[in-house]
Amino acid sequence: MGAIDDGAVKGMNERLAEKKVKVVFVLGGPGSGKGTQCTKIVEHFGFTHLSAGDLLRAEIKSGSENGTMIQTMIKDGKIVPSEVTINLLQKAMLESENDKFLIDGFPRNEENRAAFENVTGIVPEFVLFFDCAEKEMEKRLLNRNEGRVDDNIGTIRKRFKVFVESSLPVIEYYNSKGKVHKIDAAKPVEEVFETVKTIFSSFNKKDE
Repeated sequence: MGAIDDGAVKGMNERLAEKKVKVVFVLGGPGSGKGTQCTKIVEHFGFTHLSAGDLLRAEIKSGSENGTMIQTMIKDGKIVPSEVTINLLQKAMLESENDKFLIDGFPRNEENRAAFENVTGIVPEFVLFFDCAEKEMEKRLLNRNEGRVDDNIGTIRKRFKVFVESSLPVIEYYNSKGKVHKIDAAKPVEEVFETVKTIFSSFNKKDE
């Protein structure tokens, strides 16, 4: 597949700027419970939840040329280029009638983060970081993943390692900008959501 058309990207950016979209990045290790919390944020605060992984899977399923390329890269163990994921996120934001988005599982690394800001011109309002001890995430995943292929300890630990090495620099970057809300995700779901509610309530007030 050739490079994504610069003109098309520019057009998308202009339309996103007109829409005045607001973005919140949601980061946390596997098993930190961010998916559950995203569902609750959508229900209570009217955001649209965009999962980078879901968008990539949907593109593969569509059978498009782009989807075939993504599938091949994943099969070969390569990382899908940032621009491809960003392009899917931009399209999803433009197709939605909403202007408030939770972006879940992206940026996965510093290169993703820099590319997102450079390509879209969008800086996140803030970053929600679901912080959870590895032991707790491991326990949750093993309980949850019964019958799933990737539920063995080795795979889980590999996923933790990737998260720590790749995503923590992103969290550190935004922390230096005062944009990170770190949440103790080891607590029960409802307690975690009480903390989340406080963050979003004050954000909504500021937004009015």
